[in-house]
Amino acid sequence: MAEPLHALVLAGGRGSRMGGVDKGLQLLHGRPLVAHVIERLAPQADRLLISANRHADVYAALGHPVLADPPGLAFAGPLAGMLAGLQALPDDAWLLTAPCDCPGLPTNLAERLHAAAQAHGLAFAQATREHPTHALLHARLREPLAAYLQGGGRAVLRWMRSLPHGVARFDDEAAFANFNHLADLHG
Repeated sequence: MAEPLHALVLAGGRGSRMGGVDKGLQLLHGRPLVAHVIERLAPQADRLLISANRHADVYAALGHPVLADPPGLAFAGPLAGMLAGLQALPDDAWLLTAPCDCPGLPTNLAERLHAAAQAHGLAFAQATREHPTHALLHARLREPLAAYLQGGGRAVLRWMRSLPHGVARFDDEAAFANFNHLADLHG
């Protein structure tokens, strides 16, 4: 890929389904969930960023820049984190995103998404289900995304479907398994 590729781990949520804990910092096999995702994403990108609205110092200790949601959009969902990521990129760059609670994501996620995104500047993953937070977005989408969020939009898939987009199909739904409850981490 000639244009720079930046990866963004989405860890900026409230962790509501986990009782309000910071999901990315919960331990799986003795390591924070976010560390598992970083291990999978970092080799696929030129630079890695973390979207986090809490515990920025703990996330920063992992060795990557931490971005909070843009002003007025704190905890506005994954799209706010994606916008923060897009705003941190040069105009010719791509942003690969993945949630912090998906430790088994594909090691070829960037490659497959890039192939699907070339014509449109946007693609998301699909296995059995659609996975819009596993996405690749070109920096030129920062203005359309900002406008959608400023208009009150929060639905990731609705925004993506409103634009020309590609879909990268994967055979293994288990690669996109995420942890939504504390019991999932110990089960």
